[in-house]
Order: sequence, then structure tokens, then C-alpha cells
Amino acid sequence: MLQQTPVSRVLPVYEAWLERWPTPADLAAEPSGEAVRAWGRLGYPRRALRLHACAVAITEQHGGQVPDRHADLLALPGVGDYTAAAVASFAFGGAHAVLDTNVRRVLGRAVSAREFPPASLTRAERDLAEGLVPDDRPELWAVAVMELGALVCTANGPRCDSCPILDLCAWQRAGRPAYDGPPRRGQTYAGTDRQCRGRLLAVLRDTDGSVAPERLHEVWSDETQRTRALAGLVADGLVVERDDGRYALPG
Repeated sequence: MLQQTPVSRVLPVYEAWLERWPTPADLAAEPSGEAVRAWGRLGYPRRALRLHACAVAITEQHGGQVPDRHADLLALPGVGDYTAAAVASFAFGGAHAVLDTNVRRVLGRAVSAREFPPASLTRAERDLAEGLVPDDRPELWAVAVMELGALVCTANGPRCDSCPILDLCAWQRAGRPAYDGPPRRGQTYAGTDRQCRGRLLAVLRDTDGSVAPERLHEVWSDETQRTRALAGLVADGLVVERDDGRYALPG
């Protein structure tokens, strides 16, 4: 849930999920469409399908217990390097480099004297991060670096005077050189296919049973974009088109 979504938005949905589905087996027993419905407006709803598929895999392959080995976590549906490293480290104390945006920024500044990391994670970044993970309580290292980036070494207006590693920071010693890479572009949302998909999916989440195409027409007037977005939702498995032409969440 925290992939590409801030904690403040995730927390109430996370708590509602745990109350409804306290174990992987509880979630796996429900249709995947219920996971999509309960996902609400967190965005990127394919994550709901992957969480459901992950719960099914954990139930069927690991006796309902989240595996503690990085390789086993990485084999679960929807789990990539970052999530596998985070779970293995935070939940099980494993020595893994947990590389989110905040961590990459802290290491880029403190060690490499770069204001911002490259747009995509590089092998050099990963090697650097893995080499810095201590043998003693590595999970605390991961949490500390992540929190440092979230609260102090922020993207805009870093609080360098409050930084516990100020004297060690290569970026600070170099005079805080400005970012010299490609332009950093923010994501747009209004008028995009993402917004259209979200509007269509909201209608289905708020409806028990199926929805007639006319109901979906009401929430997005651009027929070409609506048709494209709806086809994408069906292709992604988030929506099912019934034989009678109506649409529903997967059962």
C-alpha cells in the first residue's frame, strides 16, 4: 500500500484491511474484487489484485505464514526488490539494502555529493547501499536512513542544521552543488487515463453487482478515452465485462 502512496493516505485503509482480513488466509478466501473494492481511492489499484494474489500464494505455498527469506518473498506476486528487502529487514531483521526514494536521496547526498539520485536505480547505487548495511541490527539502519530522508534530508528545504550526519555529508562539504541531471518532472493527473480509470472504478466499487455502460458514460464524457480506459481495466483484471454488456468487479 505504501508503494507510491504516503502514510497519511494509507493508514486508514491499512487498518480497515487488517480488521477485515487479519491473516493472509482471510484475504485469500474472498474474491479478488472485494480487495479492489476495499482498496478505495489509494490509486494504482492493480496493487489490490497483487495483494490478493500474494495472500493466495502465502496461504497455498507457505502455510499462511509470510516467508522470512528474501528469495521466497521475491517470488510472491507483486513483490519486487524493494518490498522483499523491506519485509525481510523490518519484519525479520535481515541485512538488506532497502532503497526507496528517501534512502537513495540520503545516500546520494551523504556519500556521493549529489543533490538527487538518478531517475532509475543503478547498479552502483545498489552496491553502495549494500556495502553500508551494518552486521549489527541492520533493520535499525534501514529505518534510520529512511526516516532521515523523510524528516530531515528532504527533497525540498532539507534541514541540514538538524542532521545528525552533517559533518560526514559529502554534499555539504562540496558546498551543496545543485542537481545537474535531466529535468525532474512531476506527474500530472487531471485529464489523464489514470483519472478516467479511477472515476470508472469508483462507480463499480460503490455498486453492489453490475453496472450498465450508460452509468459509466455519466462520469467521463470523452468516449474515446473512456473506452480505452475501460478496456485497460478489463485487460488488467480489475473489471469484468459480462455477456450482457454490463460491467462488474471480478468475482
